[in-house]
Parts: sequence; structure tokens; C-alpha cells
Amino acid sequence: MKISEDIKYVGVNDHDIDLFEGQYVVPRGMAYNSYVIKDEKTAVFDTVDARFCDEWMKNVGMVLGNRQPAYLIVQHMEPDHSSCIAKALELCPDTKVVASAQAFTMMKQFFGSAYEDRRIVVKEGDTLDLGKHKLHFVAAPMVHWPEVIVTYDSTDKVLFSADGFGKFGANDVEDPEGWDCEARRYYFGIVGKYGMQVQALLKKAAGLDIRTICPLHGPVLSTPEEIAHVLKQYSTWSSYGVESPGVCIAYTSVYGHTKEAVMKLKELLLAKGCPKVAVADLARDDMPETVEDAFRYGKLILASTTYNMDVFPFMRTFIEHLVERNYQNRKVGFVENGSWAPAAAKVMKGLFEKSKGLEFASTVTIRGTMTSENESQLAALADEML
Repeated sequence: MKISEDIKYVGVNDHDIDLFEGQYVVPRGMAYNSYVIKDEKTAVFDTVDARFCDEWMKNVGMVLGNRQPAYLIVQHMEPDHSSCIAKALELCPDTKVVASAQAFTMMKQFFGSAYEDRRIVVKEGDTLDLGKHKLHFVAAPMVHWPEVIVTYDSTDKVLFSADGFGKFGANDVEDPEGWDCEARRYYFGIVGKYGMQVQALLKKAAGLDIRTICPLHGPVLSTPEEIAHVLKQYSTWSSYGVESPGVCIAYTSVYGHTKEAVMKLKELLLAKGCPKVAVADLARDDMPETVEDAFRYGKLILASTTYNMDVFPFMRTFIEHLVERNYQNRKVGFVENGSWAPAAAKVMKGLFEKSKGLEFASTVTIRGTMTSENESQLAALADEML
């Protein structure tokens, strides 16, 4: 793939992976992106997952021929991007490695100290001259590992953004939902905790003339409309703002009675004019997608059975996912069910004790099956949420 006259794509697509990072379902596969700048001195940006080293080296060879790259720039040490470093340096003895000091510490942990004499340590504000192209390094700690740097090529106005602006999915598979859906699930699943750090990086990016974004996952973004859109989305996501009007309802149900109440509540919300109600069964639906919806919309309703004087395990896990990712600035309502000692709402509220800016709406308590009184309470909860 041609990014510009001098910049080429040499990444790979993974169609064999079942779970990305051991937890995220990726039905359209995954891309591990890598790039080459051809200049007086050539530079390769990042490697790929260990299973694809040979394919990646072949791709690099197709661009460079027998020429060794002058530099291997390591922006991120996560193994899906760094696993081929040792093999590349073994085959290219004249290549120097460019990375942050913390990346080199991690490199030693993964690969030992064999290549310490070939390293160039860079930090925020440092530059690297390739000839025609001049690279500017920008520190991006905790987006989403501490060693991350991103790189700006001031010649072609390209931002090599590491894991930033990435998405799930292989690049040779069309995503009918476009960029947003799988980019949102990727962001909140993987980067969501680090909103403050992403905001800091966005402020740095605002001072750059960016015409192309080259992430380590997902498609290259190369039109003004695409770039403006992804920057806007990242600004909303990283500031924990509300992206879309609507309500997310996440529930657990053992015998179907809590589910019945949830479906009634959805019906009431839609009838009262709610533009979108996203409903998820936490035991059966994709939990990262439900996490995504909880952040996307401004209102959240949690409905759970009482289980061992606690909440159902999937609900506890879901709330822990939200709190871990700094869930905040939202309105949250509760529906609890308990045949003899309802306790789910109290437990759910307690799990949010570290969250900021949450407004708790009313609780509807069901004892077994839903009654006409419960239906009235659900209608009142719908009014309160809207």
C-alpha cells in the first residue's frame, strides 16, 4: 500500500486470531501495521506479531530490496508490535533501533542486551533526519503503555500514532459499520482508562499539520474529513463526554423475570421519545460492546437479580470494567430483583464508590415477578432518566 511517494505500508492481516489480547472477540480479524519511509536513510516503523515475522520481513524486502533499513523505530513494545525486533536486527546488522528509554528497558526484558550498542534513545522534542524527511518524536506515555512515543513526519505531514486511532479488524476485510463502531470498542476496551493521557496527546497533535494518520491497528486515515472526525471522536471519548443521546440497559436474569422488566422498560423509554435504547444480556452478549455502549450514551440502567446477597457475577464484572475505565459524568438507574431479600441495587451503587460525577436515579425493586405497581415504577424511572 502506498501512503505517499516515499512511505509504504508493510503490515500484515491476521485472520486466525480468536481473541485479541486474550479477551476481545474480533470476527473480522486484526491488522498489525508497519510502515517504511524510503529516503537517503530508510526507516521502518514497528514490527508485527510473532506469527507473522516472515511475512512482514518479506513485505519490507519488497520495498527495500537488499537494502538494510538505517533505523527501526519502535514506538510501542506490546508484543503484537515488537515481537520481530530480534529477528529483524539479526538479519540487518547495520540497522539501529530508535525508541524511548523506557522502551529499551522493556526490550531488554524481552530480548536481552545483545543489541544495546545499536540503540538511539529519543524523547519528547527530539528529531531524526532521514534526508528529505525529518521525524519529530512526541512522548505519549500511557496511551496506552508508559514507553510509547509517536512520530510526526513534517515532510509528508504524517502522524505515526502507535495504538492511537486504531480499531479492531483486518485491513483487507470491509467493515460495513465503518470506522466508529470497532474503533469505539477498541478505544474503551483498551485505552479507555487513560483519558487524561489521551487528552494530553490530543493537545500536542493540535499543533501539528496532520494530513495522514498511520496507526498500528486498522486503516490509514488520509482525508481531511476522516482526520477531523477521528480527532473529534477521540476528544469526546477521552473527556468522557456523551457521544449519542440514548440509554444503555445492561441486565442479568436467571429465570427471565428481570429480563421481562427490562423489555418493558425499553418499551416505555421508546414510547416516551428516547432516541435509542441499547439492551444487553451480560451473560450472553459481548461485554466489551456493552462497555462501549455505556460510555457512548449519557444514561445507564443496570438491572440485576440478587445473588448470594450480592449481584449476579456478570453484573459485578461489568461494573468493575466501567469503574476501571473511569466511568463518570453519567446518570445511572437501577432495577433489582430478589424473592426474599433484595440487595442488588445497594451492592451496585457501592461498586461505583470510586466513580466521579455520577447521578443515581431511582431504584425499582421487584420481588420475583413484575407487578402492576412495578410497571408504574418503571414508567416513573423512564421519566426520570429522560
